[in-house]
Amino acid sequence: MRETFIENFSRRRELGGACCIFHRGEKVVDLWGGIRNKRTGEPWEENTMVVVHSATKGLAAMTLAIAHSRRWLDYEERVCKYWPEFAQQGKERITVRQLLAHQAGLFAIEESIDRGVVMDLDRLAAVLARQKPTWEPGTRQAYHALSLGFYEGELLRRVDPQHRSLGRFFQDEIASPFGLDVYIRLPEEIPNSRLATIAPPGRIRMLFGFPLRLTLEAMNRHSNIYRALEINPGAAVYFDEQRIYSRNLEVPSGGAVGNARGIAHAYSMFATGGHELGLRRETLGFMKPSAVWPFGSPSSFGSPGAGGSLGFADPAAGVGYAYVTSQMGTRLTGDPRDVALRDALYSAIQASSAARAGQRVA
Repeated sequence: MRETFIENFSRRRELGGACCIFHRGEKVVDLWGGIRNKRTGEPWEENTMVVVHSATKGLAAMTLAIAHSRRWLDYEERVCKYWPEFAQQGKERITVRQLLAHQAGLFAIEESIDRGVVMDLDRLAAVLARQKPTWEPGTRQAYHALSLGFYEGELLRRVDPQHRSLGRFFQDEIASPFGLDVYIRLPEEIPNSRLATIAPPGRIRMLFGFPLRLTLEAMNRHSNIYRALEINPGAAVYFDEQRIYSRNLEVPSGGAVGNARGIAHAYSMFATGGHELGLRRETLGFMKPSAVWPFGSPSSFGSPGAGGSLGFADPAAGVGYAYVTSQMGTRLTGDPRDVALRDALYSAIQASSAARAGQRVA
């Protein structure tokens, strides 16, 4: 794993990053290196944190899995049972399962939303409740890039007896009790010196690295992907020119800031049964591996982030995995740096299993 991590810098255009792996509850890999700020050349350090974009979705899913395990919500129940105001504009029959599975037709928010609205959860909830689905819920599916987290956050706020925000709940129930350096709501006291900046791909890689159709759609102000990612509020809302990332702001679909160690530890608890969190086996809200995006074993679940970050749990192997980076890549179905690390991981696991099997035979 260490050799592969080093090769990422020499062969795969890594700038700075970290990879951490827990195996059967034990931390077995904890690597970091490179540059955390391309402009200043400052190094990536042991406790450096970085935004992980849509890998945040897996962390947000953890909070709803806990809520489900505490029987605060039922996946088959209608969202409006918990959030009556949601039953507007044809949304009265949308179930929790449909919402979490990106089937609600709510991938874009039509009303103008700025940072002030995102910070005011009551105002944000009113806007979300007024949104009309783009299609009949349950008949189609589209990636709810940013909007999903806002809907999840309000749903959690409604079912939590303390009515905590999703970021606060994550901090209280997962991050703080287990000492994880991961935040969905980055607090004021975190200094800039702990944070890595994101370096975008060069222009040539931007132009040729993404599929042509995606590039054209992203430039079209009327396209679905532009409406989902660039406006109301747009992914830029969780960046801050002076402080790198916005403080006291929750974007549960894209704005989490953390290190690989904390993310891998969180997934490790899910991979080994979640007893520390009081989980039941019936959880939902994570991305599963597929032919297009393979990771781990068929039982794995997690979420990737734009630019290359990934966090996932593999219950079959007992693995909690995380990779984060300061250099955005352009691959949509597995960044080469992350793929190389995962290949090395599973090669090591297979070799270890083979060795144990040989010892038993001997």
